[in-house]
Amino acid sequence: METEEIQLAPPPRGRRGARTKRVRGIIFLKDVLTLGCTAFGGPQAHLAMMLRLLVDKRRYLTAAELLELTALCQILPGPTSTQTITAIGYRLGGPNLAYLTVLVWMLPAVTMMTLAGLTITYLDKTQVSNLVQYVQPIAVGFVAYSAYKIAEKVIHTKTSVALMVAAAMLAYRFQLPWLLPLLLLAGGAVTTFRYRKMPVLADKQPLQIEWANFVLWLGILIGAALLGSYTRLLPVRLFENFYRNGSLVFGGGQVLAPLLYAEFVEFKNYLSTQEFLSGLGLVQAMPGPNFSFASYIGGLAMRRDGSGIGGQILGAVVAAAGIFMPGTLLIFFLIRFWDQLKQYRVVKASLEGLNAVSAGLVCAATFLLYHPLPDTPANLGLVAATFFLLLWDKVPSYAIVAAGLLAGVLF
Repeated sequence: METEEIQLAPPPRGRRGARTKRVRGIIFLKDVLTLGCTAFGGPQAHLAMMLRLLVDKRRYLTAAELLELTALCQILPGPTSTQTITAIGYRLGGPNLAYLTVLVWMLPAVTMMTLAGLTITYLDKTQVSNLVQYVQPIAVGFVAYSAYKIAEKVIHTKTSVALMVAAAMLAYRFQLPWLLPLLLLAGGAVTTFRYRKMPVLADKQPLQIEWANFVLWLGILIGAALLGSYTRLLPVRLFENFYRNGSLVFGGGQVLAPLLYAEFVEFKNYLSTQEFLSGLGLVQAMPGPNFSFASYIGGLAMRRDGSGIGGQILGAVVAAAGIFMPGTLLIFFLIRFWDQLKQYRVVKASLEGLNAVSAGLVCAATFLLYHPLPDTPANLGLVAATFFLLLWDKVPSYAIVAAGLLAGVLF
């Protein structure tokens, strides 16, 4: 039986309904914390684990709805997996649950990367490489599983197959961050022409756009730049630097890394190349969003301020706030009227193309993430073993990752 066809019954109304909704929100936050502590491997691997826990097990939403939200977030700048899980929280419990969702989701990774920044002098690149050597191919296995499950659930027509293959080939051949949103828009445009096959809604609601979050995003972007230029305080400038990067980067943590290297290592010399590479290796072994790398850089950048450990923690906090806030504000702006947009046949028809291209991007990510790894039988075997263990559906995701980390420590 297809799990995406099963819908949760609406909660009862009145006091009992409010209590049920509150309990459901608490269970959802526990699930978010579980993902925040166990979801390794970046947005594509996060999608696989969300698919497994939030769709197949909990049925908070369908696989098609999860892909739809992911595609929507990929069009926006910012951390895709963070925006996706925030949007799910908004749909389940409104703004309050969404705010708690983003905090619970980012807290484990930000805390661990802050601690890594405080103790980086005791680590070297060799130790980091040894720690993550088995986690990396395991993460590729998660992405391969995600590609398989997504294609199984959303690819139903010849047009979808063609779009998926074309998107995968183009994304693999041209590894450009701005290409991803263009492919998504192009895929949606292709299936838009089928809008006449969609039913006409008799009670279509008028489109109402609330601009508050968009204005807030733009106001903070301009205000932080002016305040940093006027005060010259390092924490303020760090917030502005990361807020600007979070507002302009498409494509997730892999795209963010070279931008941060150019600004904070080559241009501003806040940390050394060795420190940057050590942190980049560590963040690959951390669960949760890769954008938590910003807290590591923010903590090290504050060393020059001479304010000690307290100053480094402040730097990590303002960096994390700066990098995550833009994407959160933008998804809050768009998600409020996204369901109204889907009432229009043109928009609804475009979802087939968006889902197909999303599946193709995940397929491409499988090969792109495997390509930098040494092409050894051990790595290939770990990818295959992870894929089949996930397909078997008997071993928890966190157990697979924990085994990889333990192997890195022992060997």
